[in-house]
Amino acid sequence: MARLDGRLRLGAFLSGTGAHAGSWRHPQADADASLDFERYRQYAQTLERGRFDALFLNDNVAVGELDPRVLRSSGYSLRWDPLTLLPALAVVTRHIGLIATANTSFNEPYNIARTFASLDHLSNGRAGWNLVTALIGGENFNHATHLPHAERYARAEEFFEVVTGLWDSWADDAFPLDKASGTFLDPARMRVLDHQGEYFRVRGPLNAPRPLQGWPVIAQAGSSEAGRALAARSAELVFTAQQTLAEGRTFYEDIHQRLALAGRPAQGLKVFPGLAPVVGRTVSEAQEKAEQLQALVDPEAALKALSFLLDIGIDLARLPADAPVVLPDPVPLTERHKSRQQLVVDLIRRENPTAGQLLRKLGAGGHRLLVGTPRQIVEEMACWFEEGAADGFNLLFTHLPGGVDDFVEWVIPELQRLGLFRREYEGRTLRDNLGLQHIHNRRFMG
Repeated sequence: MARLDGRLRLGAFLSGTGAHAGSWRHPQADADASLDFERYRQYAQTLERGRFDALFLNDNVAVGELDPRVLRSSGYSLRWDPLTLLPALAVVTRHIGLIATANTSFNEPYNIARTFASLDHLSNGRAGWNLVTALIGGENFNHATHLPHAERYARAEEFFEVVTGLWDSWADDAFPLDKASGTFLDPARMRVLDHQGEYFRVRGPLNAPRPLQGWPVIAQAGSSEAGRALAARSAELVFTAQQTLAEGRTFYEDIHQRLALAGRPAQGLKVFPGLAPVVGRTVSEAQEKAEQLQALVDPEAALKALSFLLDIGIDLARLPADAPVVLPDPVPLTERHKSRQQLVVDLIRRENPTAGQLLRKLGAGGHRLLVGTPRQIVEEMACWFEEGAADGFNLLFTHLPGGVDDFVEWVIPELQRLGLFRREYEGRTLRDNLGLQHIHNRRFMG
């Protein structure tokens, strides 16, 4: 599939001290990254120096597995609220996009529309919304059980319609601010949404100006059947997880077929598989770094946490490291992370790993762990890009700040040398840099 400029794009997935299960214990990791804003300021500015398109904060509204073994050794129990952290980062950066996860299961459309419109203005057009349904957390929002998968996505579809409708409340020229005539706003350039739906009743209009980008960039991170359907209808940036080039190409082709059926142009969506690089100046150095990280993992706790995430009907923590992982028949249905469960089921059936091998393979939560020199890392990224499996990558750094520093110092120059990545930002907004169009107001097209 032809691309306009032949260059890939890069996002940075930031979560706590890093994406690897052993990240917070690394000697060069900031164990207090979830507590100290200064840490994230430095990460964001380093990524901007590396000309990254965006940094991306994931989110959950619950701690997750409460088993004491997991809590004791896991660095994931604390996390920044993305919509608190990103406005602060907006004022200490100038170019990098700021993408926040905000779930549609336990929020209200009006609040989300208002917050992201404000972030887009605060950042001068660099905001993005990662539209997801909540994987966990119903118990913290007056639900005795977690919302069923199908209901979460039905709600998300309507949520998206309401939020984007609210962003179109005002024409771009609705506020003349004319002191001489006493005209602050032109009422004729306002539309009341008056939405009446299955899940929401929202009158509007939004009491915030229209986002500078028209709409913030819409990202989406669900790869289940329902997630792909939502992405084809709404997303401009899709975060996904695939372990092999063949799986990546299949996903890329499928999502673009769905995009065409939805009447949307191919260039209106970018696919970013997750990739967790471990970079060394030599192969042996990279392998040593990977082994160092793995040695910091508490195997029992990590396998217990994986069992909770994947919900495949096995307590992996009970298996000896050299025991093969045998799937139950049938694999139980999950109401949480359907696409990640399927990815791991496919991996187990394809590779027949032991429990220890599976733990190593899933060191970055299911995203591909790539260990090598800068040239090896770039060759693999270029292969996925050129073979039609990716428009760019969402980089999950194994530990912070070391993973970011290594990539910006060693890999970015190699990408630039080969002409695969920018040397300077192309535009002012996140849309400009991703090659996405400004969204025109559907209610004021004339």
